[in-house]
Amino acid sequence: MIRVHHLNASRSHRILWLMEELGCPYDIVRYQREKSGLAPKSLRSIHPLGKSPIVEEDGRMLAESGAIIEILVDRHDTGRLAPARGTPAWERYLYWLHYAEGSAMPPLVLKLVLNRMGPLGWPAMGFVNAQLKTHFDYVDGELAKHRWLVGDDFSAADIAMSFAIEAAVLRGGQSGKHLVDFVTRIHARPAWQRAVQQGGELEVLP
Repeated sequence: MIRVHHLNASRSHRILWLMEELGCPYDIVRYQREKSGLAPKSLRSIHPLGKSPIVEEDGRMLAESGAIIEILVDRHDTGRLAPARGTPAWERYLYWLHYAEGSAMPPLVLKLVLNRMGPLGWPAMGFVNAQLKTHFDYVDGELAKHRWLVGDDFSAADIAMSFAIEAAVLRGGQSGKHLVDFVTRIHARPAWQRAVQQGGELEVLP
């Protein structure tokens, strides 16, 4: 049995959604953020960094969203969520899988931090907003070419990118038509809806 350590208002929602898309049985261990917005210290007993998501399988701990997605798809997918290895589509899939955390999320996290700093953060906000626009204009343009990020077929790369795109639309001031349409499409997926039922409404921190 796979166990998902799930923190509210976090990117671990994507892992619940992945499990639903894969059709794998799993348990959820739930954690609530503290008033400070930080993860509870109890998560550190699971992993030294005290972050979520964390997945347990066969006595092993998996951390880092991109790695978790890649490993679980490799182990449990039947060919629906990733293109065949060695193909151009697989290279594009791998690119978006890692772009999610390596490029899309950093300016969103920085904007969150600057917002919490109040006036001290204002001088840097222009730079961050420009970076957000650059990145999500690019993503919007890529989604204009295909229904999903890798092509016309849904993949786990769309799951990996989902949190960043939702955060950009809901909190980051990005209103590209194809970004908004992407959010509408993922919300219509039955597996996404089941993940919400299992883990609670997706919360994107302000």
